[in-house]
Amino acid sequence: MSRTVLSSASKDVIIGFDQPFCIIGERINPTGRKKLSDEMKAGDYSTVAADALAQVAAGAHMLDVNAGIPLADEPRILAKSIKLVQSLVDVPLSIDSSIIPALEAGLAVYEGKPLVNSVTGEDESLERVLPLVKKYGAAVVAISNDETGISIDPDVRFAVATKIVQRAADHGISHQDIVVDPLVMPIGAMNDAGNQVFRLLRRLKEELKVNSTCGASNISFGLPNRHVLNGHYLAMASLAGMTSAIMNPLHKEELDGVRAGNMLNGHDPDCAAWLTANRPAEGAEGAGRARRGNRRRRPSA
Repeated sequence: MSRTVLSSASKDVIIGFDQPFCIIGERINPTGRKKLSDEMKAGDYSTVAADALAQVAAGAHMLDVNAGIPLADEPRILAKSIKLVQSLVDVPLSIDSSIIPALEAGLAVYEGKPLVNSVTGEDESLERVLPLVKKYGAAVVAISNDETGISIDPDVRFAVATKIVQRAADHGISHQDIVVDPLVMPIGAMNDAGNQVFRLLRRLKEELKVNSTCGASNISFGLPNRHVLNGHYLAMASLAGMTSAIMNPLHKEELDGVRAGNMLNGHDPDCAAWLTANRPAEGAEGAGRARRGNRRRRPSA
């Protein structure tokens, strides 16, 4: 059974088929967040700190840290963000960048074993990222696209994932340190997107024997009531074999989807986590009974 072990300076997290679903908090990312982008560029990391603390308090097992800001010194900002976040929380981190100098700057200051986000099936990406993963003893997210782009055919995406696993082995990186992103398509644009990814997840688990992750919000892009949809998707994906997701842990609907998946997968003994999260507040149930008991009955005719 594949187990991907990540660590901070003081804490290990295991992503695995025999483990509860791993929640990777997505909030430390300036993409689409102008205020955060401007702050980080100006050297203000107060929102980074607040997001780190809030996500861990909400239940994140890991945090993704991204510093992709146009016309900014990404290596410096990413390294500083990682050092700050590690000083505040004890969970392992995912170092998120497509810029090689930024990845190396983040890896150089990281304490523990991080998750590198990410490598693709493009030959240039494989030859630039995998040596860094090996050098720093990290694990890596493998995104299932290559020079041809993102295929709508799940068999092609599986072939790309297979290529990445094989090339990683050539660099001395175990399949247990590969976490595949099967690339979730928006269900609003592709009606079969859910079924596609569920089939692909089963193959990743049974044939490649690798763990998996995704950007959970991709499935609901462009649709209303997104957090409810994301939550249902996360429950179904975990039952199909997905073992982690980069997601927003601040929304109860999404957390409940993860909790439901854990419970139905047998990873929540006695349903304890579900009951703790969803039990009515003390006194609320009794008050409800009292209100129902005090309803007046209509007089009989």
